[in-house]
Amino acid sequence: MSLSRRTLLSALPFAAVTAPSLAFAAPEAGPGALIERFYADLLAIMKEAKRLSFVARYDRLAPTVSRTFDLALMTRIAIGPGWAQIAADQQQRLTDVFSRYTISVYANRFDDYGGERFEVDAKPTSGPNGVIVSSRIVKANGEPVPLNYLMRQDGAGTWKVVDVYLSGTISELATRRSEFVAVLQRGGADGLVRMIEQRTAALRTG
Repeated sequence: MSLSRRTLLSALPFAAVTAPSLAFAAPEAGPGALIERFYADLLAIMKEAKRLSFVARYDRLAPTVSRTFDLALMTRIAIGPGWAQIAADQQQRLTDVFSRYTISVYANRFDDYGGERFEVDAKPTSGPNGVIVSSRIVKANGEPVPLNYLMRQDGAGTWKVVDVYLSGTISELATRRSEFVAVLQRGGADGLVRMIEQRTAALRTG
């Protein structure tokens, strides 16, 4: 499992996720419970990863990633203001390839299990853009890797992740936007689609 080694200890209370699956799966579940369920699903797949192909991991992860993340909104955020100038059919193509890329990242990254566990803060914090669910991946050697989630309710009132903060503070979508904007300016929406598809293909073979 490839994870950043930048770490930050937190004094907040955390609930450990160690079971292969959890039951609090109701659509009305709160933001913290949604992340706990995501981690439980992820952990179950990690424990079987050595006997699963990339495609099998992808297929197992696709439903839980789609349930947990607002992939359409995340696509728009990652592209930024230029989204409004993209034709509707190209917007859909970008959403589709970004969604496949996101699922592929998890299928590629979590391809083994070595005794890791996940801990989720029991009390999300409110902010101007949504609520933050703090969590950390604790490696087998005890090293914690903070991984926090910005969450909002969608039109149906269901909590969804709209951004991920790597090492606790680095916005994943802000990092992607700086690259996506440059590609969009050079090659338009078609160029961005090609770039994301190439990245996805590399994850499948990496």
